[in-house]
Amino acid sequence: MSMMPTIRNTHILEQLQDALDNLSYMILDVKELVVFLTSYPRLYRQPYSMHLLLHNCMFGRQMEAELVLNFLLQARPHGAEELEVLPIVGPGRVGKSTLVANVCKDERVRDQFSEILFLSDHDFRDEKLMHLWEGCAKKFQNCTAIKDVRVLVVVEVAGDFNEGEWKRLYSSSKQFLTSGSKIIITSRSKKITKVGTRSALMLKYLSDEAYWYFFKTLAFGSTDPMMHPRMACLAMEIARVLQRPFITGTITAGLMRDNFDTHFWCKLLAFLRGFVKWHVSRFGEDPSNCLNQNKPAHLRRMIRTSEAIMVYGWYECRSQEEVPKMRLQNLMYGRAKPSGRFETLAWSSPIPSYYSYIFACEIEDLKNTAVKRKRS
Repeated sequence: MSMMPTIRNTHILEQLQDALDNLSYMILDVKELVVFLTSYPRLYRQPYSMHLLLHNCMFGRQMEAELVLNFLLQARPHGAEELEVLPIVGPGRVGKSTLVANVCKDERVRDQFSEILFLSDHDFRDEKLMHLWEGCAKKFQNCTAIKDVRVLVVVEVAGDFNEGEWKRLYSSSKQFLTSGSKIIITSRSKKITKVGTRSALMLKYLSDEAYWYFFKTLAFGSTDPMMHPRMACLAMEIARVLQRPFITGTITAGLMRDNFDTHFWCKLLAFLRGFVKWHVSRFGEDPSNCLNQNKPAHLRRMIRTSEAIMVYGWYECRSQEEVPKMRLQNLMYGRAKPSGRFETLAWSSPIPSYYSYIFACEIEDLKNTAVKRKRS
């Protein structure tokens, strides 16, 4: 009988030792996790002020930005002679230029390259290229270590990719650019994938979940959506109707934040649903698709319901250029009625590349249009 307490105590000690060993392993795992996490930049949680950050930072492209950064900062393999090229492919308005512009703003990239040149496919002509390289040579002719002068060339192909013109650009770049210089080329066309020395980066539109987070954060501002479940449901439906474009999403979310009222949001949802249904039935296509492809589109007006805004097309301009004072938001949701053809500011990006998007428009009287169609 005297042996029983000893056996029991031994068993308890073994259990305690096992528990202690498990705790030790857990502490080691947590230490490794802390070391792993501290190697990444901090993400500060600011749930009720994120709308201020989203207005001034690139959203949802952190992984892609890291891939581009790695390409730019990675040392050239020893003995490699080819000029490194990274193609970035994606549909219109997906954010190719914005991604590159934000990466180029990084201090590490600025330190890595002596010059960053932004070109378009219109610059592929021989005389333009010669003038460009001569300008670079003059700029760095007094540099004590010209071999260390690295240039980053960013080429935006707006139209169809011309392989012959690209070969001329690449050949002249190899001739004039020093070792360590690199090229990024962006286009909607997948044809550019074959000119890369690295695998192409394929950009896609944000997922429904990511777009909803973006839209919800801008629409609610500093207000917690959980406190307004009815309005959160309305906002989700509005986001679905908009079909994920950044520009119209930003405009609409700003309008909702300025008119934080359930009745207004209900009215806005009904208006947008009716407008999209009308456009599809009359023109066979969603208005977002038309605008995204820079095709003519008709935008209905919320107050002046008998009128539509005929958008003939749009273009981008840099922030330093003069832009129209009239805003698209005031046209769609206000009472302004300019005459004839005019231009309106759809949106100005507060982050690189700081583009402003200008629409060429005309107010169309739907009643008169219907009468003319009946007569014809």
